[in-house]
Amino acid sequence: MDDYTIARVIHVASIVLWMGGVAFVTMVAMPAIRRQSEGEDRLSVFHGLENGFAWQAKIWVLLAGASGFWMTWRVDLWDRFLDIRYWWMHAMVILWLIFMVMLFIAEPLFLHRRMKESTKPGRDFARMEMLHRVLTLFGIITIMGAVAGSHGLI
Repeated sequence: MDDYTIARVIHVASIVLWMGGVAFVTMVAMPAIRRQSEGEDRLSVFHGLENGFAWQAKIWVLLAGASGFWMTWRVDLWDRFLDIRYWWMHAMVILWLIFMVMLFIAEPLFLHRRMKESTKPGRDFARMEMLHRVLTLFGIITIMGAVAGSHGLI
């Protein structure tokens, strides 16, 4: 097994755990919180749940980025970013950048504080749930495009 294969294994595993976690939160946890909690309690219930997995999300996002960069560098795939046929590579980088900014910049610098001090937690939870739905859909499209593209289907 060579370093590229190891990087790909790490990349796929980190994507599965990262986006699988996002999908679980979006499709299972948030709807359950919405059904079982009053509007003003939803954010605090969510943040209690989030504390258990936020550090994991950071690890998977870092590993996905590092392994993706390594594979691109290792086999010199940079020219793919100049070709629209490899749109899924652009989508992977955009999705990764969104989560890097959210997890490492926005949340620690202001989002957690803003949500804690929210005067309209029900509305803020609804917005957060909509954002999770959009990001989950973007993630699913990106993953499907990456698998199809890397196997020559598109």
